[in-house]
Order: sequence, then C-alpha cells, then structure tokens
Amino acid sequence: MPSTALVLALAAAFVHAFWNLLLANARDPEAATAVALVAAVVLFAPVAALAWDVDSRVWPFLAATAVFELAYFALLGAAYRRAELSVVYPVARGLAPVLVLVVAAVALGARTSATQAFGVCLVGLGVLLVRGLRRPAEWTGVLFGLAIAGCIASYTLIDKDGIAYSTPLVYLELSMAPTALAYTLAVLVVKGRASVRRELNLASVSAGIATFAAYALVLAALERASAASVAAVRETSVLIATALAGLVLKERVGRVRLAGAGLVVGGIALLAL
Repeated sequence: MPSTALVLALAAAFVHAFWNLLLANARDPEAATAVALVAAVVLFAPVAALAWDVDSRVWPFLAATAVFELAYFALLGAAYRRAELSVVYPVARGLAPVLVLVVAAVALGARTSATQAFGVCLVGLGVLLVRGLRRPAEWTGVLFGLAIAGCIASYTLIDKDGIAYSTPLVYLELSMAPTALAYTLAVLVVKGRASVRRELNLASVSAGIATFAAYALVLAALERASAASVAAVRETSVLIATALAGLVLKERVGRVRLAGAGLVVGGIALLAL
C-alpha cells in the first residue's frame, strides 16, 4: 500500500472517529446530529453541483438508502444519549461488515473463505470484550450498536449497486439531503426549536463537515490503493474512537475493552482482505 494512500486512509479513520466523538460529547446528541446533517448538506451542495453526474436509474437506490440512513442517524443520536461511545462505535462498525458478509453469502450466494470466517470470530470475540465480561454488562450500547450495524449493512448493500449511476460525492449528497430534512423536522417536532438552537455551535457544524471529509479522504485513498487495503486501514477508526472515548469523554475504557476494539479491527481487516 503506497504511503500516501496509507496516510489518507488513516486520516479518514481519525476524522470518522472524531465526528462521532463530537456528537457523543454534545449536551443533546440528537439535536447536535440534526445541526451536523444540515450543515453537511448545505456546505457540500456547491461541490455536488459542480460534480453533477446522475443517471435516472439512481433514484430508487437513493430512496431506499435514504430510509436506512435516516434510521442510522436516529439510532446514533439516541445511542449517544443513552450509552457509551466506546461500546456503541466498535459494535456498530464491527458487526456491519459481518452482516454484509452473511447476507451476501446466504441471500446472494457469494463465496466465503476460511480467512473471512476467522475474521467473523475475531469480531465476535472483540464485541464480547467491548460489552464487558463482568456484571453488570453494557447491554444498552450493544443493542444500539447491533441496530446501527443493521442500518449500515443495509445501505452498504444498496449503495454497492446504486453508486454505479452517479458520482460518489453527488450520490452521498443526494442521499443525505432527504435524511437531513426528515431528521431535523422530527427533532424540531419532538424537542422544539430551542434544543436545536442550543446545539448550533462549532462542534456540531464541524461534525457535519467531518462526515463528508471522511468520505472524501476514503475516495482519495481509493484512487491510490486497492479497496481491500483501504477498507482494512480505515477501520482503525474503531480503535481510535475507543481510545478517544477514554481520553476525552472519560469513559470506562480499560485494557479489556481496548483489547476488544483491537480484535474488532483485526476481524474487519480479515473480512476486507
């Protein structure tokens, strides 16, 4: 893997972990998520307009992926209000590629290798360590992580085909726009305008910018290295997010949970390779 691609993939991992940290650290994660989504869509609209290239066959894919992205962000905001980042993030990011592999193998007849099977086992063991071996175990974060992983796996499978009918950044903008609108309206109805105004700050806007920045860094890395190697390096975000949760959010990130996050990263790398 070229050093430039490695740096870009690692930067994407850090930026992805960073925007999750910002939302988890917000006083009101759901309102902060609404601000972040709107900021991302508005700020990157000119970029999408300049790169506009859309085939009419993309719209069914965009409609389907927007539904799962809406569920993803709704669950993410709710999770970060109720559970720890160092549990939710590793479980969600770790189980998502496992679910994609299972669906591809069972429903689509894709072949799996012994290496991939071992990767699944590593992810499973890592999730167990992240959850905690002692009582009381952290089940809230695990359940939210599992639901979020299901959303990630769903829109990943949809996007795999949908992206063929548009340029990547335009596809992302078009899928995020209805998600941002629907999510923000829901937050305004449930929480009121005051909650959103309180989270209209640099941290929330930065989180929105970072969502697109992480994706752009991945695309830049993909231009310089294989998809498998980029995907493997990018998932170091699991370890980065877990470490930041302990350092910044003062969560209970001991050696066991950190080791679990490391196993999740190793398992995902094997699935990617």
